[in-house]
Amino acid sequence: MTSPLDQGLPSVVALGGGHGLAASLRALRRVTNRLTAVVTVADDGGSSGRLRSQFDILPPGDLRMALAALCGDDDEGRLWADVLQSRFGGDGPLAGHAIGNLLIAGIWERLDDPVAGLDMVGKLLGVQGRVLPMAAVPLEIEADVIGVDPDHPDEVTCVRGQARVATCPGVVREVRLLPGAPPACQEPVEAILAADHVVIGPGSWFTSVLVHLLVPDLAEAIVETKARRILTMNLAAAGETDGFSPSAHLEVLADHAPKLRLDAVVIDPSYAAGDPHLATYAASLGADLVLAPVRATDGTPRHDVHRLAGVYADLMGR
Repeated sequence: MTSPLDQGLPSVVALGGGHGLAASLRALRRVTNRLTAVVTVADDGGSSGRLRSQFDILPPGDLRMALAALCGDDDEGRLWADVLQSRFGGDGPLAGHAIGNLLIAGIWERLDDPVAGLDMVGKLLGVQGRVLPMAAVPLEIEADVIGVDPDHPDEVTCVRGQARVATCPGVVREVRLLPGAPPACQEPVEAILAADHVVIGPGSWFTSVLVHLLVPDLAEAIVETKARRILTMNLAAAGETDGFSPSAHLEVLADHAPKLRLDAVVIDPSYAAGDPHLATYAASLGADLVLAPVRATDGTPRHDVHRLAGVYADLMGR
């Protein structure tokens, strides 16, 4: 329950998945506790893929990571985050499963309601905010990829499955969701429409970021909300977008969501350098370009939580 002291804090919805969303959430909870994470449910690899296949449930992995990111900074919160992320070793039937995935799957088995189950886990962990799935059913990603076969570099191949799309060679041109036009959960739609700010990214561009814009009700809410829309760019081109300039990221975003308009695009200067068209592309989406040093100072390719929190606080008037 929100206390009177919290009323002046901004209401923020963050969309994404995996490590990118987790970094954004760790930064945002330093700005507000009125925070909702809307998480992709298309993962089909590893522990999540095994549980999804065995029990016909939403893949819990990205949801688990979001919950861990929202655990407190005290000793108990750090312990819970570590427990959620820990995996069983060995070569038995539990090998490779994250403890948090099994916890979420077990509660879903008992409650048969993904949103209620996630709320229960959040209450148990004392998380700061709420974690919601972006859709009511598990989704599959399908992509058109150029250059999968080195002998036919111009040939377009249809690649199916999040894990395969994320790791396949070649250049991803378009992604789709299966089933098409999947139903959104009502709770994230309501949260987006009621938010003061909506934060998209960072993360795997095609499989964690763009997919939110392919759920019709969710996309419509993102377009229609009166919230300030902030896009957080990745720190470099890698994985699915290897070789992409920042402008190319914005171009594929616009191709997949032509009605989307943004208010701010946040990017580290080290990645923005050398892209003379970036400000023009951002402006074409209605956005101000925010150049800010948000890269970790230890040289690792990750966002610095405190720096990113400072940028979010400035954009949100905190």
